[in-house]
Amino acid sequence: MTTPRFTGLSSQLTLAALAALVGLIAAPGRVEAHAIESSLDRLESLRDGLMLESHFSNGEPVKGATVRLVPPDGGQPVEVGQIDAKGRLSFNMPKGADGNWELQVDAGPGHRDFLEVPTQAGQAQLDRVSSSDPELKPTLFSVHEHRSLLLIGGITGLGALVGGLAIQQRRRG
Repeated sequence: MTTPRFTGLSSQLTLAALAALVGLIAAPGRVEAHAIESSLDRLESLRDGLMLESHFSNGEPVKGATVRLVPPDGGQPVEVGQIDAKGRLSFNMPKGADGNWELQVDAGPGHRDFLEVPTQAGQAQLDRVSSSDPELKPTLFSVHEHRSLLLIGGITGLGALVGGLAIQQRRRG
């Protein structure tokens, strides 16, 4: 069996067509992340109690996700429970907790949320809670930029294909 070889203009046209096809197929459409959005409030009935609510970006509750508190010194995480079927979990901060604790909502790889919870003497300072994600690292391009580059590559490849065909037609005729 022989392997086909591409030479000259026909190979350039074939490669341009492949680039155009890949770019045009990969670029259109929607990219949907299944992110978790969490909020933290004080329970009205308990001074020290907190209510965590976590939902996916589509509104579904994050059922069964494990919730942990990580102390500011990076010590041993404290598991506080699992989110119920309505996307809620009530818990207390550890007694005497101080500093910026990290609250982790873990529903598996790619489905996590992180809140920084400033705490004084075991009381969460809810007006200073912020979202943070230590797993997110700066990347050279975002997903949308990658898709844009693929689209540009596809259009460029398509242009090369049309230009190559025009040159080939002129040479023949």
